[in-house]
Amino acid sequence: MIKSMTGFASLTHEDERATIGITIRAVNHRFLDVQLRSPQSLAGLEPRIRAVLQKRLARGRVELAIAVQLRSTVTPTVELNAEFAQALSAALDQARARGLISGALTPGDLLRLPQAVTIRDRGAETDPAVEAHLAASVEAAVEQALADLDAMRVREGEHLRADFEARLRTLAGLAEALAAAADRGRTTLEQRLQERIRELTFELPVDQAMIAQEIIRVAGRSDISEELTRFRAHLAHWEALQDADEPCGRKLDFLLQEMNREVNTIGAKADGLQVSQLIINGKAELEKLREQVQNVE
Repeated sequence: MIKSMTGFASLTHEDERATIGITIRAVNHRFLDVQLRSPQSLAGLEPRIRAVLQKRLARGRVELAIAVQLRSTVTPTVELNAEFAQALSAALDQARARGLISGALTPGDLLRLPQAVTIRDRGAETDPAVEAHLAASVEAAVEQALADLDAMRVREGEHLRADFEARLRTLAGLAEALAAAADRGRTTLEQRLQERIRELTFELPVDQAMIAQEIIRVAGRSDISEELTRFRAHLAHWEALQDADEPCGRKLDFLLQEMNREVNTIGAKADGLQVSQLIINGKAELEKLREQVQNVE
């Protein structure tokens, strides 16, 4: 199946306990390279998330960022600095005994003194049920983000496939043109050899049967029928690979190497004025295919 390796997905999932943000970026890479960023509180969930990514993705550099904002209730705690309060009470007693002040120490007096009372926020106690629910929510959000990423990669893959099919049709036409040009070149080669032999027969006696066999042997060296058969088989194999369900990027890359090898062999064997130009055109199309295949998962 033709599927691009590049893509992007981002979503936010909210429930009564937390707000979860997921961002996934994917770019080309020879293998699957996962970069995961998540809160420390989700460290135990990382192996499961990596397993999900490896199940859904075949190759590419994938960056997954997870952000979690909990909706936990905060309970305030009030702490009294007893030593300070006792020292303050003793000092006030001395002041009252000297007639400097009157009245008792009130709670309001303590609250106005930051050294006497400390107020802190205390988070809710960790609840295993809440942690399990959060882990399930994060995993579901990752699955949904992966589905969105996959949809984008499939859409880009459809454009790649359209480009591949156009170039494959061009290569199929070049194969037929090469077959015709090579046949014309082989005929021309035979004619040149026969003409040269006729010139030599005026000077030296020759064995006509042996000469005929030699002409056939020399002309046979330029026969490219086997290479063309393999090249056409590679084109058919390409069609089968891109129609299959599993990722095919690596296989297509290998198939291109084989196709390029056949074209080089044809260029070395075939004779004819048009062969060189057709070989150049074919190698140019193969190079464009190779560049595009680097984007296929």
